[in-house]
Amino acid sequence: MKFLFLGLLFLSFSHSGFSQNDKQKQLETRRQELRREIQKINALRAENKSKEKSELSQIEDFNYKISVLNNLIKVTNQQANLLTREINNNQKQITDLRNELKLLKEDYAAMIVKSYKSRNQQSRIMFLLSSNDFKQGYKRLQYMKQYTNHQKQQGETIKSKTAELQQINKDLLVQKEDKQKLIVENRTTQKTLEKERAQHQSLMASIRKNLSKYASQIKAKQREADRIDREIERIIKAAIASSRKKSGTKTTSSTSTFSLTAEEKVLASNFVSNKGKLPWPVEKGFVKLGYGTQRSPVDRSLTIKSNGVRIATEKGTKARAVFEGVVSRIILIKNANPIVMIRHGNYITAYKNLGKVSVKEGDKVSTKQEIGEVFTNPTTGETILNFIVFKDLQTQNPASWIYKM
Repeated sequence: MKFLFLGLLFLSFSHSGFSQNDKQKQLETRRQELRREIQKINALRAENKSKEKSELSQIEDFNYKISVLNNLIKVTNQQANLLTREINNNQKQITDLRNELKLLKEDYAAMIVKSYKSRNQQSRIMFLLSSNDFKQGYKRLQYMKQYTNHQKQQGETIKSKTAELQQINKDLLVQKEDKQKLIVENRTTQKTLEKERAQHQSLMASIRKNLSKYASQIKAKQREADRIDREIERIIKAAIASSRKKSGTKTTSSTSTFSLTAEEKVLASNFVSNKGKLPWPVEKGFVKLGYGTQRSPVDRSLTIKSNGVRIATEKGTKARAVFEGVVSRIILIKNANPIVMIRHGNYITAYKNLGKVSVKEGDKVSTKQEIGEVFTNPTTGETILNFIVFKDLQTQNPASWIYKM
């Protein structure tokens, strides 16, 4: 009964260990992603070091890097805490195994003593011959065989449990080393974070001296973004009206969905089935501004409305289609860089702020096909792609569609 309890206890620890290992792998994957993200930010900063970035752009950079550093510290802490729990579990397993081994060895020692006392072959024969009948003699013979087998099994169990104990001790040493490495890394990350925060606060102090000027710049940028977004919306509305007219579907003022052909329905269905697995619209980069309405990092009384995501990337980076489709429109607006729109049934992806365009309207494109080059601001050195996803007229959060965005 005692051994059964210890066995069940060990199984419960094993199950817990598997789930903790899975969690540890997930955390490690996330930690490496965040580290790569920081490397991208540092590389782009180094690339643009000689350029005079605007204070607003610098604040965005600081905010994003601080956010990533905070996430890295959080994930590393979670890993360290999980390792602490694993270490505690292993230490308990070691204690339980030692107790179990002690009982096994005591039991084994008692059997050896008993075997020694009855080692005389004549004693064994007498034990069999003193049976009252054949049935009892047979049972005694079987007992002697079972006893011998039990001795061997007990010896093997002790051997395997000893090896298991040694392995857990090794694992424990590795876990303690891993935990120490995480603690050291976290201290380094914390120092970097403090440095970034100090620079951020210094820049914010400078901005606050002339906050009205920067507030005006933010409003002007928002107006420009709104102007471009309205033009995109107008073009999509016209495309919807055209699709409904071609299909003979009645068009009303409230109609805001495409009328699709059979081929377009299949394309839209394939696009949806790849939600969360679509490739990035650039090979390298990070999201500098996310989707949705958010507070301005400079003036908290102002809001920034983002219909898509703003991706910072390297000079000369090619924009690429995130899924197969048809180039429905190339938009050229006064005082703005070209925009490529690709239709995937009733879904549209828009690629804003291109310097060069390598496709034309009506072209069929494949997943990851280059459609142009992202514009690099010659003054700031920044290379930013604005990427939007639409379902009919409604914008979608690109992070829900793009793999690990």
